[in-house]
Amino acid sequence: MNNFQKGMFDKINQKANISPEEIYQVADSVKHADFSDEKTVRELIQRLSRLANKPVSKDKEDKIVEAIVKNKVPMNPQTMNNLFDN
Repeated sequence: MNNFQKGMFDKINQKANISPEEIYQVADSVKHADFSDEKTVRELIQRLSRLANKPVSKDKEDKIVEAIVKNKVPMNPQTMNNLFDN
């Protein structure tokens, strides 16, 4: 693991208390996931929410699911933050 990756994992661990191993498990589980399938996307959001111990409201979950399923995930970091913060 290079310094950038270590720093990134350290920051994630500090902010959300998620270990690198948990991140790799989630990443491995979605390698072949169908992100056009609403059920798959909802399960992933709920799993990540539990891992991070950060509840996601039904309204926010719906917005995230819709953006992912319709392939309308913003690439602009500020717009992405707005999606998750609202």
